[in-house]
Amino acid sequence: YEGISIPNGFATTSYSFNWFLDEHNLQSALNNTLKKLNRNNYSNLNEIGKQARDLILNASFSNQFSKAIIDAYKILCEGTYFEVAVRSSATAEDLPEASFAGQHDSFLNILGEAQLLDTVKNCFASLYTNRAIKYREDQGFIHKDIAISVGVQKMVRSDIGSAGVAFSIDPETGYNKAIVINSAFGLGELVVSGGVK
Repeated sequence: YEGISIPNGFATTSYSFNWFLDEHNLQSALNNTLKKLNRNNYSNLNEIGKQARDLILNASFSNQFSKAIIDAYKILCEGTYFEVAVRSSATAEDLPEASFAGQHDSFLNILGEAQLLDTVKNCFASLYTNRAIKYREDQGFIHKDIAISVGVQKMVRSDIGSAGVAFSIDPETGYNKAIVINSAFGLGELVVSGGVK
């Protein structure tokens, strides 16, 4: 593809996130937790956000789901584990009328099966960061309608190249006949956070 090198990877699906919630009856518990949110001044946002995240963090992945992640990691690494980037991607990100960019967690330099599984769960929990909860409230999104996928990619060598974000549509204008690529030296966090444009 025109000399552009893209690191290989895999992703969990938004379906697997919902399956995880159903398996532990977490959606009901999350709904009950969010009902307690003070929507007048959000004075208890920190408390409610932590409770929501803890519900997810304290639940266990099924053996089947854990095995699927580990098997995909083994295939990606072709026998010798290397470090990966583990990134959250919510189903409501980058809509024409709303952008959730930077509201969910991503993790870099993750190595090994145990660390990868723990990090995927942390990405799941980041659907309920305080910032994401408040933004969904402000934009009128129903919390339970949003799911999350987790992308796992080989880490790039930021000391010899650059990283960033590619869009198949102009995210500012919606023009769909262009590919927009923003990159900077390093791991791309400055681009994602808006520090470099």
